[in-house]
Parts: sequence; C-alpha cells; structure tokens
Amino acid sequence: MTVRGRSAYPELAMIPPFPAASPLLEFCPPLFAEFSERPNRRALLNHFCNVMSHLIVFREESGNPFQQLVLPLTQKSGSVMNAIYALASAHMEHQGVDHPEKSLYFHNRAIQSLGKLIENNGKVNRNEILAAIMLLVYYEVLVQRGQSNIVAVHLKGALTVMCANPDPTDTTGAFLERAFRFYDVIAALSNGTAPLSAAPGPGCLLPFPPLGAPAASPLSNVDTLLGMATTLWPIIHRLSDLLPIKRDYDLAVRFNDAQPRIDALRAEFESAASSVETALSQWQPHLPPNFVPDGDDLTLGIPAGQNTSNSSNDTTAPGITGNTEPAHPPMSSSERARLHSILHNALAYRHSAFVYLYRTVYSYPRSHHAVQSNAHEALVHCVATVAYAGPMGALLWPLFAAACEAVATEDRSLAERAFSAIRKRQGMMNIERAWEIVQEVWRRADWADVVAGLPDEGRGRNSMYNGNFEQEEAETDLWRQVSKDMGVNIVFG
Repeated sequence: MTVRGRSAYPELAMIPPFPAASPLLEFCPPLFAEFSERPNRRALLNHFCNVMSHLIVFREESGNPFQQLVLPLTQKSGSVMNAIYALASAHMEHQGVDHPEKSLYFHNRAIQSLGKLIENNGKVNRNEILAAIMLLVYYEVLVQRGQSNIVAVHLKGALTVMCANPDPTDTTGAFLERAFRFYDVIAALSNGTAPLSAAPGPGCLLPFPPLGAPAASPLSNVDTLLGMATTLWPIIHRLSDLLPIKRDYDLAVRFNDAQPRIDALRAEFESAASSVETALSQWQPHLPPNFVPDGDDLTLGIPAGQNTSNSSNDTTAPGITGNTEPAHPPMSSSERARLHSILHNALAYRHSAFVYLYRTVYSYPRSHHAVQSNAHEALVHCVATVAYAGPMGALLWPLFAAACEAVATEDRSLAERAFSAIRKRQGMMNIERAWEIVQEVWRRADWADVVAGLPDEGRGRNSMYNGNFEQEEAETDLWRQVSKDMGVNIVFG
C-alpha cells in the first residue's frame, strides 16, 4: 500500500566533477569591455566577479566557479547576462549604491529572455537556461520581495530542464545542478514543504572543486557550494521531507481516515524521523589532509562520551573523521582559518538540524534540553564561523533556526554577534529580514511565557498525535507566523 506519493521526478545525476578545461574565453575580466560599452554595466560585472561571486562559495583556490563556469555563458546568452546584472545591481542597491539602470529592469529583461530560451529549448544550450534560472533564484533570495513564491517556481523550472536533459555532460551542468540541490533543500526548510528532488544516496555527492584545483589542496574535501557538509546534505534533505510527512499523518487523524492508512502513515513518519535522528547523531565531517582543528574547537563537534583529548602528533581530530593520505606541506594561517570557518559552518548545520528535528518535527517545547543544548551549540559554531572570517554565504539557515529558539541571554548575545557579522559581510536583504523576524520571535515568545507563568513542560515527542496540528505548528514554528504577519517569505540561502 502506497501511503504517500513521492516525487515523480527521477533522481538527479550526482556525478563527480569533470576533468575539463576551463570554458572561460580569452578576455580580461577586470576590464569587462568585451561585455558592454556602458560603464555602469561594466561596473555591475566587476561587482559580480570581484564581490558577489566570492560571497557565495566555500572554495576558490584555483578560481571562482561562477567566473569560470557561469560568466562565459553570457557571451551567447542575454538571459544569463541580464540575470547577472540584476543580481549585482540588487546587491549594490541594498548597500545604497545607485545605478542609472535598476535591478528590476534587468530582472524583467532576464525573465523575458528566459521565456524565449525555453520556447526554443531544443535549439539552445541547456546550461544557458539552467544558469539563468539559478541566477534568478539567487536574485529572489537576495531581494526578498514580500510573500512571493517565485523561488519555488524557478526551482520547478530548473528541475524540469534537468529532467528533460538528465545527464549533464560537462562541469558547468554539474555545478548548476549542485546549486539547484542546495536551494531545493533550503527552500523546503524555509517553506515547510517537501523538496522537489529525491534525496541523494550516501556517498553520491562528491566534493565539487573549482577548475584546476590541485589534488593535494588543503581544501580537497571541501565542496564549492556545500563546504564540509557534503556528506551531511543527504541527511538534511531527508530532514526537510519530515514535516510534510507529519502533516499527512495529522490530517489523516483529523479527518478520521481508515485506520490502516493512519497506522501506515504513522509508521512511515516514525521510521523516517528515527532514521534521520540516528544519521545526525552518527555524522562527523571528513577533514582535509593535514588539518587538525584547534584544541578548543574539538569538543564542540564531538558527540557526548567520546574522547576529546588532542595530541600534537595526531593526524586526525578525535571523533572527527580524518584522512589517511600522506602528510602535506604545512598550511598557512589564512588557510587554517578558512578551514576552521568551513568546519564550524558544517557543525552549525548539524546542530541546527537537531533543533529543527526536535522543535519543528517532534514538537518539543522550546525549553526542552534537547532543543536548548543544540541551539546553544549551533550558535557557538555560528560565532566561530564568523570569528575565523571564512565563508559565510550558507550560514543563514543554521543561524536562524538556532536563534529563534534561543532563550538564555548568552545564546541571544551569540545570535546577535553572528547576525551582525554576516550582515556586514554579505550585505543581503534576506539576512536583514531574518534578524528582524528573530527579534520579533523573541519578543512574542517571552510575552507568551509571561502570560503562561511558566514554559509548557508537558509536551514531548508524542504530542504530535493529539490531532491539533495547527495549534502545535503555531507554537513550534512561531517564526512562520511572524513572517506572515510581517508580509515576508524568506528563503534562508
């Protein structure tokens, strides 16, 4: 008996990077005269290449993938070019920099060009369509226009393109599919909906490096878009699918469906949730060769009960999977700092995934130890990520998920510190909006505690079966109600 329809779309191809030469054409990126005669448009390209492209990747020791793989598509695609203009212009506008041509103008041109590309799908490069769509996803995430669901629409369009041409034959296609997979899961977590694609199996996602990256790079186990969370991402994908399963079960109970169906849905949910919880408990990041985290960092990512001692002669950190390759040359201080930042980012995802599981999926009260301890650990890792001043482009979801549940003054101070740092570094509207929502969540949660006298300690894992899902969801996902009241729909990319 099939109790819940699964995605009709086939598993996306998760293939290793191609050993292809760079498609970058022979032009001088800092000047950008080959792209446009207009100085303001050359300035936008400069901003995209020299500012924005660095804010949204973890790894670029041999070049930035957006410059190496996406920028060359603009030579033949007006849609990709206008999407880049729109993205760069929106980022500059948010920072108070004005241009004679507004981001909305370029956005509309990109949409029009994309429509023409799709009409001629059989005659154009698949990567041009996919690149334009994914750049428009980045744009929508950045500008955060009200309660628009356009990100979901774009992602469905991207999946349609990929399913029509399921096997990318080059590095650019594989990179764009990796970008899709990231936003597919982030949008699902943001909206409380199921991902569009099927979860990749363990070991299917290999770290995607920039073109020309050396095999012995200190970043060899770091993915361009997922950092050290490559092996964690299939678990996060399955996590994002739990809330829709929970809703299916609750609706079956509420409308008194046949008992066999209710029992089957309950078994499906319990099995899926338990599997995710076990996988999160067992997961540890796989560190690059010759990298041992600082002693104070080790205890932060190790499950309770494991040995946290560290020796200067160790080749791997206790409790964290290491690499048995021969020793590599010593890293520079900047390389070590970057790796520490990437490591803490991945660990923040792990602990915030627990917060989401216990709070949103299992409906534990905010005061529950499992919620508070993981929220604290996630916020500590978020602060460490920004303290090491490494990549911060993917930090918003774990920071937001943990910050919304912060109760202690210390934890709220950690959240404020991390938000301040990524707002300053990234300069994006969704970060500003997320911080506003967190503060309002704190205000309402504190007031509810005052009214109630004491936090509700009586709810736990079995509360999901009381048949009052709307009330539970309002309590456990207060931030969704706050977002609705503020008239915004944030995607935490």
